[in-house]
Formats: sequence, C-alpha cells, structure tokens
Amino acid sequence: MFYHRQKLQFQSKPEKPDAVYARKLQEVIGGQYGEITVAMQYSFQAWNAHIPGKYRDLLFSTATEEFGHVEMLATMVAQLLEKAPLGVTDHAVQNDPAVAAVVGGTNVQHGILAGAGARPVDSMGNPWSGAFVTASGNLLADMYANVNAESQGRVAVARLYHMTDDPGIRELLSFLLARDTMHQNQWLAAINDLKAEGLEELPVPSNFPKSKEAEEHAYTLYNFSDGATAADGSWASGPTPDGHGEFSYSDEPLEGPPMPPPTHPDARFYGTTELPNTVEKVAGTVQDKLNKE
Repeated sequence: MFYHRQKLQFQSKPEKPDAVYARKLQEVIGGQYGEITVAMQYSFQAWNAHIPGKYRDLLFSTATEEFGHVEMLATMVAQLLEKAPLGVTDHAVQNDPAVAAVVGGTNVQHGILAGAGARPVDSMGNPWSGAFVTASGNLLADMYANVNAESQGRVAVARLYHMTDDPGIRELLSFLLARDTMHQNQWLAAINDLKAEGLEELPVPSNFPKSKEAEEHAYTLYNFSDGATAADGSWASGPTPDGHGEFSYSDEPLEGPPMPPPTHPDARFYGTTELPNTVEKVAGTVQDKLNKE
C-alpha cells in the first residue's frame, strides 16, 4: 500500500522563475538516470525479490524515497514556470535576439501540455521509458545496476548545480547530491553483505555451473584495439576479483573461423540474393502451391 503525506522531504523553492532551467531540470525527473527511473527500478526489484528481509525492505524504502524526489523536482519545475514568460509573440522574438534565445531554450510542452508544470520527460522532451528499468531478480546484478544508476544520476545533478546560481535550486540539488552519496554507498554495502552471507558472488549469476562455460576464455583480455596500453591495468595480470582465476593478456583476439556464406531464407521474405529475380518468383509460387509456411 502506498500512502501519500502532503509534505516535501526537503525545501524546494527557487528564488526566481526560469523556464529554461525548468527544461534542464527535467533530465533528472524523466531522463534515463532520473528519479522516475530509480523509483520504478527499486520498486520492481523489491516486487521481484525472492527472499524476505533486509534487502527487500531496503529496496522498498529507497523506492518510496525516490518517488518523493520526483515530487520535489516536479514542485520545483512548477515554481520555475509559474511566472515565466512562455507566451512570446513572433514579433517580439524577431526583434529581440536575446528573447528568441531564451524562448528557444524552453520546453514549450511545459505550457502547452502541462499548463506550466512538470512532465514525465527528459530535458529534450522525450517521454520516460520503462526500458530504463533494471530488475532481474538477481540481487547482486541489481545492486551493481543501482550503483551505476546513482552514479550517473549524481553526475547529472552535479552538472546541473553549476548551471544555475539560484540559491533555492542549489539548496535542493545539494540535498539530492547528499542522498545520491548515501544511495551509492548503501548499494555497495548491500553488495558486500550479499557476498559475505554467501547469497551471491561473482561472476553473476554465480550459481551457473562454471563447467558449462568455455573456461579457457574466462580470464583472458583479448586486445581488439590498436591502443598500446591495455595490458598495463590490473585486469591483464594477477588474481581476478571473483577469486576464481588469474588474468592473462593476449595482444590479439583469437583468429576465429571464417564467416559462413550468406543465408537464403524462404523466397517469400523477398530478400535480394544472387539468384535471378525470375527464379525467386518461381520459387515463391511453388512454395505457395505446396502450402509451405
């Protein structure tokens, strides 16, 4: 059950309207690494969890917190748009390049579709997509995805911090940065707990039989680029992080087998082949008469 309390987690009030910045702020609402994504990601990870207890509880708690972050940012966007001059005539734009530049930097859908409010879109107006959500049912895989989501989100918020001098906006972003710090650390701590408790280990999924993979290729770095320093990292020699092998380095990839010849699907797919077009037509006709599907 969800229960909404009409309070914000933190102060969300700009000093002045700014429709251009409202558009920028949409990125951390509805972008790939925005707050809608992590709210839904942690929710689905919790719903898909196969064990009760602290991991599921942590996911539910953080998911609900992230919905509150969406609320704070949407509230901020609405206030940034409340008195912003969205409706500028063509005449005014044509005679004032500065105004034209400002109007060109706004998201007109804020006014047209949302009535001076936020939308579930990114900074370019692209709708938020459920394809951004990672929820595999494997907690170790999901926790690594969560660290990435919080890292990318914190990068975006940090950049947005430097794109405004509004103290009210910066105050909110400062809070979000701090929460992203906590979330990165909590997911890393959860990864350590999963390993320490013997629930999961590397490589993910750790319970897939190692005997069924081509183990001779499992720990070799094949160099597929003409860069000269790929072998300089700890990933090219020494023990592997999963504790099951030793890294090695090969200056070139495996030679591999030759490419197979081009495929020749059913003539009724109408792909171009080396056969004359008339032959392809006859083949399709014959296949139809034979009722071959």
